[in-house]
Amino acid sequence: MRATITIGLLMAAVLSTPSWAAGEAKPVSIGRVKSVMGTAYIIRGQAPKTPVKPTPDQIAKPGQVLLQSDMIQTGKDGSLGITFADNSRFAVGPNTNLVLSQFEFDNTTHRGRFLTTVNKGTVAINSGQIAHENKDAMKVRTPVSLLAARGTRFVVEVP
Repeated sequence: MRATITIGLLMAAVLSTPSWAAGEAKPVSIGRVKSVMGTAYIIRGQAPKTPVKPTPDQIAKPGQVLLQSDMIQTGKDGSLGITFADNSRFAVGPNTNLVLSQFEFDNTTHRGRFLTTVNKGTVAINSGQIAHENKDAMKVRTPVSLLAARGTRFVVEVP
């Protein structure tokens, strides 16, 4: 009887453990939304190349945590500001669709990789510690090009 109860409790503990504890990596915050104006969404769990119809629970809010693979989508009146863990900053303009494709950052060595995919719209970027540590570590992919940021400020516009 005691063995049955112990096994039952062990099974309950295993089944109630978050999926990341069973070998999957725990989601790590890569940055935060700092400001939002107009219509802007953070779409998690799907990252298509074309805009999707967002739901009300995906509305971007100041202070919201961002994860790798999140899609950011703004409307014709939308814009938002983002600060990343390496102190990179994005100003996302209206009618933009971009995906935070890859973000790896070691806070001690400042090494990492950052890939953003801009499918449509405008984003102004002020690169952070990742780009300052390694000149080819921060990249922006568009439908027709791949840009490497070399520790600077720049704007990407995709019609």
